[in-house]
Amino acid sequence: MSTDVITNDSHRARLAELIRELAVVRGKVTLASGLESDFYVDMRRATLHHEAAPLIGHVMLDMLEEAGLSTEDVDAVGGLTMGADPVATAMLHAAASRGLDLDAFVVRKAAKDHGMKRRVEGPDVAGRNVVVLEDTSTTGGSPLEAVAALREAGANVLAVAVIVDRATGARERIEAAGLPYYAALGLADLGLD
Repeated sequence: MSTDVITNDSHRARLAELIRELAVVRGKVTLASGLESDFYVDMRRATLHHEAAPLIGHVMLDMLEEAGLSTEDVDAVGGLTMGADPVATAMLHAAASRGLDLDAFVVRKAAKDHGMKRRVEGPDVAGRNVVVLEDTSTTGGSPLEAVAALREAGANVLAVAVIVDRATGARERIEAAGLPYYAALGLADLGLD
């Protein structure tokens, strides 16, 4: 086993530990999908945390590289605001720390009615290879909404990547839409299975 693999595994393990400590909230909650759950993974508590955010960037980059998507293949990352925003920013910074070029973008829930009237903000995505991000996914609705907006903007969507997969149908819906789905962590990694 190479040192890189050990480092990647240790980053992933530490990230899972931080998410368990910072973001897992136990108790009845209604999710954005409308489903009810006995726990909530409040990822903003991790994606905006001083230690977890940089780890998220590196873990997500490592995951994409392990899946065969290097920054030579991917021009930009992002997704539907607000869950994807800090994930994209963390990846942008992690890539820069490695001397790699990777842009980020934000997909608005609706186009602005003033200014440039854009739905996808940031560097232009037309003709570029992008990966759609989400912090945690339940049904895949938010990433699929972002995919539609990005395709309308002329982007070539390569895949969907999430930090935490809740294992409640997102993978199946996204793969049924013809896209690869990558998750850095599952419920078992967070002690929630």
